[in-house]
Amino acid sequence: MHIVVVGLSHRTAPVEVREKLSIPDQSISESLKTLRAYSDILEVSILSTCNRLEIYGLVKDKNIGISSIKEFLSEYSKVNFEDLNPHLFDFRQEEAVFHLMKVSAGLDSLVLGEGQILSQVKKMMRLGQENQSTGPILNRLLSQSVSAGKKVRSETNLGTGAVSISSAAVELAQLKIGQDHGVDGLVSLKSEKVLVVGAGRMSRLLITHLKSKGCDKLTLLNRNIDRAINLAGDFPDLEIICKNLNELDENISISSLVFTSTASEKPFIDLARVENITLKNKLKFIDIGVPRNISNDVKNHAFIDSFDVDDLEEVVSRNQEFRQKIAKEAESLVKEERIIFLEWWASLEAVPVINKLRSDLELIRKEELQKALSRMGPDFSARERKVVEALTKGIINKILHTPVTKLRSPQSREERQASLKIVEKLFSLIDDDQNN
Repeated sequence: MHIVVVGLSHRTAPVEVREKLSIPDQSISESLKTLRAYSDILEVSILSTCNRLEIYGLVKDKNIGISSIKEFLSEYSKVNFEDLNPHLFDFRQEEAVFHLMKVSAGLDSLVLGEGQILSQVKKMMRLGQENQSTGPILNRLLSQSVSAGKKVRSETNLGTGAVSISSAAVELAQLKIGQDHGVDGLVSLKSEKVLVVGAGRMSRLLITHLKSKGCDKLTLLNRNIDRAINLAGDFPDLEIICKNLNELDENISISSLVFTSTASEKPFIDLARVENITLKNKLKFIDIGVPRNISNDVKNHAFIDSFDVDDLEEVVSRNQEFRQKIAKEAESLVKEERIIFLEWWASLEAVPVINKLRSDLELIRKEELQKALSRMGPDFSARERKVVEALTKGIINKILHTPVTKLRSPQSREERQASLKIVEKLFSLIDDDQNN
């Protein structure tokens, strides 16, 4: 068996490619079911975020397994394999394990050290378990990757001052508004007429950062207005006007800064739409949705500056130098966690021999116990029988403890295989014809 990962991220593909491979929550179950239908895929889990789509699998043959996952991605995205493949990466075994742990720790994020990715890895693990697409191997890997992410955040300063996609979007707005006024740096958003479209997790973070950057009033639009009202209630000291999404055009017309972050699977703001809106201010759109909420052609509007997640690189680069130094320390912790997992993985080679040895000794125990009990006669009480049975089980466990511990302990594959062969031979665990 082999652990593999196939995917793409902000490092390998532009947003116009990533949005075609974004798998929304409501499609995860069906996608996992489709992937499990491939005969070579034994376990599988999907990580889908605004900046990456990665599919982790336990496969029989690494080459066939990777090809099956790539075939699925091409069919799902409706992108020809020849066009899609240059944007995909794939890692196997040790590299796949290391990659997931780096992702969980925030070491592979657009924003180095971001905290949101850890909760997304937790979600990937939960969805895999709920859909019964993961088993003991991926569950162990995912669980240890989450632990690695927590360890990095608790034992290093990587997350100190780290920004999320949402805060980077707010900082980009500050930067661009400042440039319009000839300021080389960040400016307060107090005078901006701010519109936020969407009331999900990203919007919550957006509002938090908008408030910290001087915004004291904004309009919040959502298809479900009750959800918008509930979100607004979490910011009692910020004036938030909640409206339905069908009032989008009239609110765009009076805004100067618009953030969009919805689960829409296709753009709902395009050039044709905004050309029919009378704008009262020069307008900036910042779209952090993937798939995008704002069509690329909006950038052609004379009075609108439109940005998407790929434009956040300008802001991110301003904040990376400090965390790059800490990242080296964090990566050493991740390497330690990788070794722990790979040692556990290697120890699985000993499991069949250990199980056979335990089974054979258990059979002997039961046979000898039965002989002894039959000699004791009817005067031997049920309580005494239980005591003797517990005694014999304890003896077997004591005998097995040292060899089992040594067979599972960290060692080279050659050393483990040599030990396994000795145990198999001494206890006659394999047929004579297998020895020949």
